[in-house]
Amino acid sequence: MKMALDPTPFHRTHSLLQFPQLAAELGYPYLQLTPHPDFLPFFTHPKADDALTAALKKACAEAEVGIASILPVLRWSSPDENLRQAAVRYWRRAVQLAVDLGVSQMNTEFGGRPEHPEESEAAFYQSMEELVPLFEREGIQVAIDPHPDDFVEEGLAAWRVIRGANSPNLGFVYVAAHAFHLADSPDRILQEVGERLQVVHVADTMDHRASNGLRYITNPPGNPVRVHQHLKIGDGDVDWQQLFEALAQNGFLDRTETVMVSSVFAENENAAEVARYQLATMTDLVNGIR
Repeated sequence: MKMALDPTPFHRTHSLLQFPQLAAELGYPYLQLTPHPDFLPFFTHPKADDALTAALKKACAEAEVGIASILPVLRWSSPDENLRQAAVRYWRRAVQLAVDLGVSQMNTEFGGRPEHPEESEAAFYQSMEELVPLFEREGIQVAIDPHPDDFVEEGLAAWRVIRGANSPNLGFVYVAAHAFHLADSPDRILQEVGERLQVVHVADTMDHRASNGLRYITNPPGNPVRVHQHLKIGDGDVDWQQLFEALAQNGFLDRTETVMVSSVFAENENAAEVARYQLATMTDLVNGIR
């Protein structure tokens, strides 16, 4: 298993090419590259050219830090066909960037809309018909996260959609910060997903369903919003012992190509301290289970 830093909290204080050295200084052997304006922005065409890609690869080599995964967020399940087609083009370039960087793991979201679930699912499978041959030809694994406010948000329902694309190159991302939107328990989800669990994002969150659904109040009542946080371990309601026991039973902790990512976004003012805490705590949880 590879332990990786999500550098999102450092996007305003460090450049893209500084991320590898930053990860090394914080004790992480790997990075996960998330949407960044100089590399893979949200929803639009990748912005890295060959020169920047080569410079990033060189920076990683100098820092002795690997890129464990690359996370594009693109509208490849959009009910708007123009946006879907554009997202497929952007995905092709994103895959080329991964190949050039020597990265075989990508992860992402479903990229559709909950108010149009049937149209979004149809768009997803259309995109899979176009992109899965590319993933398989290039040896790219793509793991998908059922993100809150997507056309599929629940864990087992998401796994069924992924399984339906019928490719061993598609897998599952378990995001602990989304635990209370996934509906199903982590042990049930991870048992069903099996070895197709490729990436886990580690961050805590509050259970928005607590206090009779009144822990968070939006006005007017009934607003179609989804609430979650990306807090450091221990600051929310996630049952970490339960999750890591499920990860152990799944075999995730012992597979060499799986990726565990610290993805805390709530404390930029303490980002370095939190990153070190996350790494130490994840390591302790893994060692405690073993």
